[in-house]
Amino acid sequence: MVISEPTIYLLVLLIGAFVAAFVTGAVGFADGLILNAFWLHIMEPIIAIPLVVVSGFLMHVIPLYTLRKTLDFSHLKPFIIFGVIGIPLGILALAYIDPVIFKVSIGILLIAYGIWKLKNTKISVEIKNKISADSFVGFSGGFIGGFAGLAGLLPTLWVGMQRLPKNIQRGTYEPFILVVDLVAIAVFVVTGQLTKQFTLDLLWVLPALVIGSWLGVKVYPLIKEAIFHKTVLVLIIFSGLGLLFSF
Repeated sequence: MVISEPTIYLLVLLIGAFVAAFVTGAVGFADGLILNAFWLHIMEPIIAIPLVVVSGFLMHVIPLYTLRKTLDFSHLKPFIIFGVIGIPLGILALAYIDPVIFKVSIGILLIAYGIWKLKNTKISVEIKNKISADSFVGFSGGFIGGFAGLAGLLPTLWVGMQRLPKNIQRGTYEPFILVVDLVAIAVFVVTGQLTKQFTLDLLWVLPALVIGSWLGVKVYPLIKEAIFHKTVLVLIIFSGLGLLFSF
């Protein structure tokens, strides 16, 4: 049941924006997961999704600009190139793939992987043909982003499997999410999905997004490598749970 009482609506809107922005500023991930957990209680998905995507885009702009000299973007190129190719194919697949089966399959995979990695924190994957593998993961991430709005999950999972330093991990999946969000925003503009209510809600949440992102970025340098990896794994598990209980 969607809550429409004005005071509660505004409170949930702002708290969701701040919490999501803070976590995203700190680890560069989980904006959509957290925003949906709050905002789907006060608005229908068709209304929430454009606001979630635009807010997510804004959340990543501040951290990426602030940390641009700290993050390592050397692994990013194949993810971006093939991710953009995968997005329209994912949108086309909406007409042919059962979304329930898809969500359950991905959800179970994410939960199993997250729990396994938390129990086996020292295990890492060695990749021989890294560019090809990164390209495939980028394409798959773009496809899933177009199909289910989950573009960042596979790249995040992939760089985590390799136990890369946190600055390389974040320098790969966060700009990838930013680019996919930008493509999605272009689609929303072309299809006329950015309504007056969207504009009003966005104006309300902007201060929370800016303040939350700024505080999160301040926390990022304080997070040790081991804590960073575990935090991302926990968020991946919650992403999987969110998929299982989203229908």
